[in-house]
Amino acid sequence: MRILHTSDWHLGRTLHGVDLLGHQADFLDHLVAVVREREVDAVIVAGDVYDRAIPPVEAVRMLSDVLRRLSEVTQVVLTPGNHDSATRLGFGAELMRDGLHVRASVADVATPVVLRNRDGGVGAYVYALPYLDPDDARHRLVDPGEEPLARSHEAVTAAATERVLADLAERRASDAVRVPSVLVAHTFVVGGEASESERDIRVGGVDNVPSGVLRGVDYVALGHLHGPQRVPVADGPDGARTVARYSGSPLAYSFSEKDHHKSTVLVELGPDGVVDEPELLPAPVPRRLADVRGTFEEVTGALGAAHAEDWVRVTVTDAQRPEHLVLRIKDVMPHALVVLHEPPDRGGSTGPRAVTSVSDPFDVCCGFVEHVRGGAPDDTEQAVLRDALEAAQRTEVSA
Repeated sequence: MRILHTSDWHLGRTLHGVDLLGHQADFLDHLVAVVREREVDAVIVAGDVYDRAIPPVEAVRMLSDVLRRLSEVTQVVLTPGNHDSATRLGFGAELMRDGLHVRASVADVATPVVLRNRDGGVGAYVYALPYLDPDDARHRLVDPGEEPLARSHEAVTAAATERVLADLAERRASDAVRVPSVLVAHTFVVGGEASESERDIRVGGVDNVPSGVLRGVDYVALGHLHGPQRVPVADGPDGARTVARYSGSPLAYSFSEKDHHKSTVLVELGPDGVVDEPELLPAPVPRRLADVRGTFEEVTGALGAAHAEDWVRVTVTDAQRPEHLVLRIKDVMPHALVVLHEPPDRGGSTGPRAVTSVSDPFDVCCGFVEHVRGGAPDDTEQAVLRDALEAAQRTEVSA
């Protein structure tokens, strides 16, 4: 059986003010073409379909259109990520056409989507976990009357996986032929390499899940991290191999992703699990991203001309800021998205520290308190700051 694993579409997202919907539509056209050309039996979308809980109307239309086109030629399994609203994404899931499965409920984690192979038999069991917010899932993944799970991503993911493995063992005990298994999860697994554009999912200061929690299934289709990468998972107690991969996002959503090779993952499954190694299928690239750094003369000369068609972040290092800097830069690089002036160090003073999208919000808050008051927040004050940040994150997700 052949599955195509993708994630983190972030429909509706912009890049430094540039509307990406047209480029996202190009990727979705590419995805449908790959499904047809490679005779894909199922597409798995591992979360963050939209970029925010209430997406723009055009993004909703775009998703509706691609799901219609995909479900005409293959089976589709889709789960929400931490950017999506599980309630909105899962609305009407029971009414959707055959072959389209939206799994947005924590209650369904141990009920697999049974994918059919080309002969009509059972081709794979897909256990699709929606994004598990610890503050909610720690209550839902225990039986009535039991104490809630620990408030961590590890605790809720481990509890969900235990349910998955129990159901899988029961099914395989009665199957005449071993059926391969897939786990879909939107989380930050230890060993994964992050970029600047993933939303912070820390709870209690911790955002990751040990890879050992994922052992016991054949393939783990991961979402959340934007760089395509394999995550090492130790073999199970019976020697069974688990292959776990992030497909990554189809487009670069920050300059930290400029060196990524965006792709989708084509996986062959057989009775013994993953056949050979998954194949990475390159995604279309609308424009390259590049960093250009130098004096004003350098970046407006040959150095800048080489990136005239790229999305560029330009850093000018002259001692004095040149007049009309942005306009003059854009004469050479019309697609420059960020223009910075960073003069050379004067006497070793560090000056203010820049706050960017990669900055830890908690560190920023603590630094602000220290700057204003002249002393770092104590343990009690740090706890208050962390609670406030997490409350703000929950409000944004549930908006």
